[in-house]
Amino acid sequence: MELRQLQYAIQIAAERNFSRAAEKLHIAQPSLSQQLSKLEKEIGVLLFQRNTNSVELTHAGAAFINQAQKIIDAVDQLKQEMADISNTRTGKVVVGSMPITGSHILPHVLPVFQEKYPDIEMVLVEDTSADLEKLTANGQTDFSLLSLPLQEPSLTYETVIEEKIDLAVPPSHILAALASCNPERLIRIEDLKNEPFIVLKKGQGFRQIAIELCQAAGFTPKIVFESSNMETVQSLVAAGMGIAFVPHFIARARRSEFIPTYLPLEDPSPKRTLVIAYRRGRYLSKAAEAFIDVFKTTIQQQFQSS
Repeated sequence: MELRQLQYAIQIAAERNFSRAAEKLHIAQPSLSQQLSKLEKEIGVLLFQRNTNSVELTHAGAAFINQAQKIIDAVDQLKQEMADISNTRTGKVVVGSMPITGSHILPHVLPVFQEKYPDIEMVLVEDTSADLEKLTANGQTDFSLLSLPLQEPSLTYETVIEEKIDLAVPPSHILAALASCNPERLIRIEDLKNEPFIVLKKGQGFRQIAIELCQAAGFTPKIVFESSNMETVQSLVAAGMGIAFVPHFIARARRSEFIPTYLPLEDPSPKRTLVIAYRRGRYLSKAAEAFIDVFKTTIQQQFQSS
């Protein structure tokens, strides 16, 4: 059994298609099929069911892929550790990020890191919070930028910053009018129980934060729209479709033509905790540690200036 065969099987499982897997692996499809058949013959089990339009994992295949991913991850970690011992400043860092973080926070960090470490390759994986936790636990990212609470027990984390949460309302909303008359007025979450809410879709960590804020105030939010994009959430609020909770760092990045009114919430104002999460016991390369250091320093400076 060869490492490349493990990588081939992992790619086929990810793509569920031989042609796409071969393209991603930069090999000919017949060669890929030949290597998989050779592997299946060696281990004595069928890993994939080949159908007309798709490829599906067998029960044995699912178990094999799970272990194969761990083996590939262990080899990658070994390479990273040896590279660090040789004092190289090159390397690769795979960062998982929620789209909400990738679009608003990483643009402040990546240029700084690239200028300081031009020979380190950065790979960004954007996904939902739930999927990022799984990818990080499986070693498919070095670490991920997430918000608490985490659901995956194998992950540990370093806190980056605690960020206030604001309330976004349509500019025509009565709360916006009251705020213009009294800028010091703070909004009580319990007073929002009859309001229509716009939230992120399931799997996004901030959706759960929004729902739990309402539940802690004694009600279940009436959700009228869901989106996978925080920009869309804010635009729908601005268009008068409902209200939403928005992280403060994102609320101040007003780039859309549809801009809601942002209001402060009553003390103690709710916050989300942004963390760098990685698998407990995982070796972090010097390149990964360098990125974490730059990320924490840069973001803390940005928040202090907000």
